[in-house]
Amino acid sequence: MKERIAYCQVIVMLFMLGSVVSQAQTPIALMKYNGGGDWYANPTSLTNLIAFCNTQLDMNLVPQYATVDVGSREIFDYPFVHATGHGNIVFSQPEIDNLRTYLSSGGFLHIDDNYGLKDYAMGQMQKVFPDSKWVELPYSHPIFHQKYDFPHGLPKIHEHDNLPPKAYALFHDGRMVCLFTWECDLGDGWEDLDVHNDSPATHLKALQMGANILQYVFNLN
Repeated sequence: MKERIAYCQVIVMLFMLGSVVSQAQTPIALMKYNGGGDWYANPTSLTNLIAFCNTQLDMNLVPQYATVDVGSREIFDYPFVHATGHGNIVFSQPEIDNLRTYLSSGGFLHIDDNYGLKDYAMGQMQKVFPDSKWVELPYSHPIFHQKYDFPHGLPKIHEHDNLPPKAYALFHDGRMVCLFTWECDLGDGWEDLDVHNDSPATHLKALQMGANILQYVFNLN
């Protein structure tokens, strides 16, 4: 465990604090999980978000995202991990321990509810940080006011249950370690336009909010 923590801390220092590899491209990943939920949903979303961040915010992200198992050592290679899907998600105890170490050491997890993921994902994350409580982020939170200003919080990309979109966060030692976006469906909005027939304006709003999340994570974490 000590070796794993030390390994993660090195990765975090290289990618997040800047160092001799400051010119290296930063990789991000999609999280593969068990439980039956379709973790592989929205196959074009992260590729489009990466391209947008690289061109509009001058980020130096690896153009192609990776796929990483929640319980694998490889998760420590990625300072930002994204998860999505519909339905169930289950973490085993070794996966809980691995994810806790990853997030406690500087990693970040964004979970975007593609519909039906909320109770499962939020419940599993409480097992990762049982002493932390989900906090609904106010509209004034900096994550909504990075490169792009969202004065009313998350944009509404797709309709689910006719409810307003909300952003919830888990904090550990004063740092946001997990963001859960709900009733928003950012991942669908990041996809190629012809997948869901979103308007260019809706697609742009989704990408801008996604860019804000990445900018907040890399600048403030």
